[in-house]
Amino acid sequence: MSFSHVFASPLGAADLFGLFTHFLVLSLLSIGGAITTAPDMHRYLVGQQHWLSDSLFTSSIAIAQAAPGPNVLFVAVLGWNVAGPAGAFATMTGILLPSTVLSLYATRWGTQRRETRGVRAFTVGLTPITLGLLLSTGWVLAQPYLVDPSHRWGALALIALTVFVMMRTRLSPMWLVAIGAVAGLLGWV
Repeated sequence: MSFSHVFASPLGAADLFGLFTHFLVLSLLSIGGAITTAPDMHRYLVGQQHWLSDSLFTSSIAIAQAAPGPNVLFVAVLGWNVAGPAGAFATMTGILLPSTVLSLYATRWGTQRRETRGVRAFTVGLTPITLGLLLSTGWVLAQPYLVDPSHRWGALALIALTVFVMMRTRLSPMWLVAIGAVAGLLGWV
C-alpha cells in the first residue's frame, strides 16, 4: 500500500488546503483551547461547506472528549469525518502549528516579563474572553438537543444540573459526564 493511497481523500487538493488554512486561522483564535473555536468550526464544516451534519459534528466532539487523551483530539475526529486520514492531518496540523509556535515564543517572552503591568493585564484580560468562547461553544453543542422537542427538557435539565453542581460543589465533572451518558442511554437527552 502506497503512502498516497493511505492519505487518499474524498476532497480535492484545493478543499483540503482550504480546510487546513481555516484551522490554521482558528488556531490563532483558540484562546482557552481549541474547543473555544468549535462554533466557527461548526459554521464552516456544517453551515458553509455542508461536509458534516449537525448531529455528526456534535457526536464527533462528544466521542473525542470522552476518549482519554488531549482535548484537541476532537479536531482530528472532525477532520477524519470530513476527509479521512488526509482531513485529520489537515485539521490537526492547521490547529496545532501556529498556536504551538506562538505559545513557545510567548511563554519565553512572558516568563521574562511576568511581573510587568502589561503582561499581568493581558493575562487577567484573557479570562472573560475564554469564558465567552466556552459559553458560545456550549450553546452550539447544545443546539441540536434544544431544538428537538423530544430531547429539549432533558437537555435543559442536564444543563441546569451541570451549572448548579459546578457552581456549588467541588464534585468532579466526570460524574456529570457519567450522568449525561446514562441520560443519553436512557433516551432522556
